[in-house]
Amino acid sequence: QVQLVESGGGLVQAGGSLRLSCAASASLFSINAMGWYRQAPGKQRELVASITAGGTTNYAGSVKGRFTISRDNAKNTMYLQMNSLKLEDTAVYYCNAHQVTTTYRINDYWGQGTQVTVSS
Repeated sequence: QVQLVESGGGLVQAGGSLRLSCAASASLFSINAMGWYRQAPGKQRELVASITAGGTTNYAGSVKGRFTISRDNAKNTMYLQMNSLKLEDTAVYYCNAHQVTTTYRINDYWGQGTQVTVSS
């Protein structure tokens, strides 16, 4: 069982920045991929950014160039640096961890979510 704890959300004006953190209870070496998802009111959850154990990153087109996903294996923590925030970035942001064990069991874990609100 991997537990994920998110932090860093809050209220920020358009054009501002926030950094989200996701602390994992297990070493990131045991997690094959991690990602940030978000869900705005009345909308479906969408993938914002992901990073694999090999370091491959992927971004939604709406955030590319503004957001940066990273991880710190020594701290068992993943980050999402969000710059040039827009009103449409307002959502609950969720941390996800995807794990494939040595016995080929597939596990997906989710954080509790952190609210990001961008105001004008």
